[in-house]
Amino acid sequence: MTETYDTFDARLRKIDRSRARLAHGYAAKVTDDGLIVFRPRRHRSRVSLRGLVLLAFGFVLFKAMILTHLGTGTYEQRLEALGNGSIIEKGGAFVMQIDPATQVVAQTLRPILR
Repeated sequence: MTETYDTFDARLRKIDRSRARLAHGYAAKVTDDGLIVFRPRRHRSRVSLRGLVLLAFGFVLFKAMILTHLGTGTYEQRLEALGNGSIIEKGGAFVMQIDPATQVVAQTLRPILR
């Protein structure tokens, strides 16, 4: 009798797992014999290329605003001081280096912010 309950419980657990996967989205397909089969959809990455581009543009704009506010000399002095710190500070100094895109945006912002 317990063997019957064990197999029944195993079937219930399998159904619960299947329903949990299907709860996040599914696709229905009709097989050749007319049976409708539901399969869970694959989860795709929710990070879009547009979002990454906007994030990169925002970061360049942030760097350009700081560069415009401080001036090139002060900005480079602070980067040099940051580069003499710990590993994390060195990484920050590397990321915050003045690149051509930042220079162009800073030159564009300079007349607006001053």
